[in-house]
Amino acid sequence: MNDSIRLFDTHCHFDFEPFRQHFSDELEAAKNQGVEKILIPSIGMKNWAEIQRLSIQHDEISYALGFHPYFLNDYLIEDIDELERELQVSPTKCVAIGECGLDFAIDIDPLQQEAFFIRQIQLANLMKLPLILHCRKAHNRMIQLLKKHRPEKGGVLHGFSGSYQQAMNFVALGFYIGVGGVITYPRANKTRQAIACLPLTSLVLETDAPDMPINGCQGRANHPKNVINIFDELVLIRKETEQTVASQVWENSHSLFAMCE
Repeated sequence: MNDSIRLFDTHCHFDFEPFRQHFSDELEAAKNQGVEKILIPSIGMKNWAEIQRLSIQHDEISYALGFHPYFLNDYLIEDIDELERELQVSPTKCVAIGECGLDFAIDIDPLQQEAFFIRQIQLANLMKLPLILHCRKAHNRMIQLLKKHRPEKGGVLHGFSGSYQQAMNFVALGFYIGVGGVITYPRANKTRQAIACLPLTSLVLETDAPDMPINGCQGRANHPKNVINIFDELVLIRKETEQTVASQVWENSHSLFAMCE
């Protein structure tokens, strides 16, 4: 690997079970592959304290707080008030709200999902933070809600898997596109072509570890060290040089979360 390549995994559930027992070793394995920074998004109140603890202990880690649509049955809409209180006192390493959004492929009331999502958009505007979006089978509705409740600081569409036009709908609203393991699969033609054509200034890298394994690693827990494989594939499908891609996505990641490089 080129030693000048600096990588930022903008979406990694590094607090999850596969990494807990030997966390320092897992972090070192990622750093050995050029991963200098990792952002851990939360899934709900139950892991807020843990990701905050990891960010305090490790300079490489920042985090986001929010309510993932998968886990909304564990919470009440009033719990958003607790999120607001937490954000008002949280340290500066909380750089976004999320992961939040809509997932119409799961058995959770879409209206309940929308209520949580709208409140989190409003809170992002209040706190002047970007959003980390989860969107599955809900593209059109999410775009409608984002246009109606315009996020002032934009954010990132995490785990993108779709067409060029779908991605550009989010880019037009001030969002970056999270490029993950999907592009390592040769059969993912639509997504690969979209990522090849999107503005490089709109792309950031992510693993979603331990989920979304890269091609060849199906059935195994994904790892933030694999962001180098995603980067290598991105370089292959883009027209720019390796160094140009590396520099731009590094800059994009810091701009997205208003972080210093």
